[in-house]
Amino acid sequence: MTSADILAPRLPSPLQEVTDDRFARHGVRLLLKRDDLIHPELIGNKWRKLVPNIEAAAGRPLVTFGGAYSNHLRATAAAGRLLGFPTVGVVRGEELAGRPLNPSLARCAADGMRLHFVDRPAYRRKAEPDVLAGLLRAAGAEGAYVVPEGGSNAAAVRGCRDLGTELRGRADVVAIACGTGGTLAGLAAGLGAGQRALGVPVLRGGFLAGEIRRLQEEAFGGRRGQWSLDERFHFGGYGRTAPELDAFAEDFEERHGVRVERLYVAKLLYGLAELAREGGLGRGVDVVAVLTA
Repeated sequence: MTSADILAPRLPSPLQEVTDDRFARHGVRLLLKRDDLIHPELIGNKWRKLVPNIEAAAGRPLVTFGGAYSNHLRATAAAGRLLGFPTVGVVRGEELAGRPLNPSLARCAADGMRLHFVDRPAYRRKAEPDVLAGLLRAAGAEGAYVVPEGGSNAAAVRGCRDLGTELRGRADVVAIACGTGGTLAGLAAGLGAGQRALGVPVLRGGFLAGEIRRLQEEAFGGRRGQWSLDERFHFGGYGRTAPELDAFAEDFEERHGVRVERLYVAKLLYGLAELAREGGLGRGVDVVAVLTA
């Protein structure tokens, strides 16, 4: 029995149409791809990205990286508990080591993840081989299977290709909020001819297009599918919000009875509403918003 079988995901995830005049008046039909319902603890793209890496680890301890409120760390810790393998989380911010754990990190620890806090300069250089080797030694994780921050690597990208496959022929545009770009890289590869993937980055910096190209090169040997980014809706960067974003999310929840996660999903839906208003999506199009959290 594989890891995927044990975790018992709900796949394919449901596709739900919502009637919303902010889209309908501009000729846009909005559907929600409910990846947030795949698994209660490994939600959405976390399931799609983690499971291929868990299987590649073949029972070895798994070490990964994240900030103090990382959903990726929480999902990895939960997977370790559910499947019975050790996990180590390398956490950005050495100063956090002497403080009480926040609820997110406390959940990781409760699920059995061993936390190792590192200073921010070293964390920024974690992809450099020498720095990574030193971090693994310090964390007592030599010989562990390493998953990068956010879970995006070639195995994860190939896992996310199934998301696109599930949506072939179901929409003209498939939109997703992006952190590290792995889900978009796989999604675009799985879509059919004439479909395009749209990414809404939740971090600022303009680096993501190059990272997606690199991930597709590693996973597939080159660029796959039609994809683009709209970088206007990050609201200042990761974890940042604004009153208008919160108001939009609350209104969407009241209208449609769907929980709107604030760090990723709210920015995606807000961005799509703005694009519909601007005419940037076109008229007479079906648009799928992927709910990843």
